[in-house]
Amino acid sequence: MNRIDWTGARPAKATRAGIWGWMFFDWAAQPFFTVVTTFIFGPYFVSRLTADPVSAQTMWSNMATISSVIIAILSPILGSIADQSGRRKPWIGFFAVIKIASLCGLWYAAPGSPVIYPMIFMIFASIAAEFSIVFNDSMMPRLVGSDEVGKLSNTAWGLGYLGGMIVLITVVVLLAGSPETGKTILGFTPLFGLDPHTGEDARITGPISAGWYLVFILPMLFFTPDAARGRPLRSAIRVGLSELKNTLRELRNRPGILRFLIARMIYQDGVNGLLILGGAFAAGMFGWATIEIGIYGIILNVVAIFGCLIAGYIDSRIGSKVTVLFSLTMLLLATIGIVSTGPGYTLFGLVSLPAADSGGLFGTAAEKAYISYGLLIGLAFGPVQASSRSYLARSVSYSEAGRYFGIYALSGRATSFMATLLFSAVTFASGSSRLGMATLVLFLAGGLALLIRTPYPADRA
Repeated sequence: MNRIDWTGARPAKATRAGIWGWMFFDWAAQPFFTVVTTFIFGPYFVSRLTADPVSAQTMWSNMATISSVIIAILSPILGSIADQSGRRKPWIGFFAVIKIASLCGLWYAAPGSPVIYPMIFMIFASIAAEFSIVFNDSMMPRLVGSDEVGKLSNTAWGLGYLGGMIVLITVVVLLAGSPETGKTILGFTPLFGLDPHTGEDARITGPISAGWYLVFILPMLFFTPDAARGRPLRSAIRVGLSELKNTLRELRNRPGILRFLIARMIYQDGVNGLLILGGAFAAGMFGWATIEIGIYGIILNVVAIFGCLIAGYIDSRIGSKVTVLFSLTMLLLATIGIVSTGPGYTLFGLVSLPAADSGGLFGTAAEKAYISYGLLIGLAFGPVQASSRSYLARSVSYSEAGRYFGIYALSGRATSFMATLLFSAVTFASGSSRLGMATLVLFLAGGLALLIRTPYPADRA
């Protein structure tokens, strides 16, 4: 097929307020992934909620597996229905209610309490967050021309990292206390009298992320143009399911898009694994508490903002494919570095490191090496995802964006349970989370190899 024509019946360009409103969705959504999933609540769940960190890490991985399976099954269905019903904002609002309520429930995850409840809350929050992203992403092709979509996507992703970092800094500096002293990193009592011994400094991240999301999705809901109202819901479901079947059959005649989706399905497994398991892995390896994990997250988010800004420039000049390939290479090298680092060594022992602890934050050489590999993750983590969605946005038409972004979400989740499931299986069998993390290399390398020969845009012969 020929390259998609972006000059056809596209609605008039969105206003500046509409574009900023759309980008603020990433600003609103990111704290859930930053402070809850990756850097604060996730490590707390693994290291402090129960007395068995290895078992807790497996349970956290299982939570991600269950969420991924549900997201994979329902995302393309919902995206196809949205194409027929037209409007995306009511769907985003519906899932916002579920996400906000679930995040507030994390406050009750005190040490020693049943872990089943925070697992259920996390499953619902994760599902609602991902479904909202499907509908928000499918609005992107309506906002700007194809020459601007890569910059738009990366700028929004960088804005999201900035929002996540602000919340993370707030938690680390003002709310997180040392379990030994009960004081924050600045030496005073945590705000609101939060007790670090009962995990309140980690548990509060759920309600904080919920409130942040509630406030900052409002610009998108008020100012970003939505598609016109389409079919009634019942008709939209019937026709949408039929169109989804047609789209899946159509993919056989669009091999470039199919190849891109398969490649993303593979490498996104590795990316999701790094997001879900990276902070918990560091907490287990070095015994980092909320303060150390939080500062590590701040470092990565600062780097990630610059990574997205640089990637936006590269994407607009060279294209989304080059940006994704370069980012995947950095993630692959960083993952190898992380799993090859332990007390007194890195690169599988080829490089010896002093084992002495100098005291203070990140006192050992191994911790510093881990952070240096984390910088690569920070630079590449945002661009590999932002430029992947601009890759697809440049490859499909406006009328089919909903169902193709639904399939795009499917490709990001269809086998993502494989990464977390393989991590769980290897960790359980070997008793080593390091070997579990090493399985992520397979997904990153496999997706990279397949993407190299994928056309760009993906709808090009």
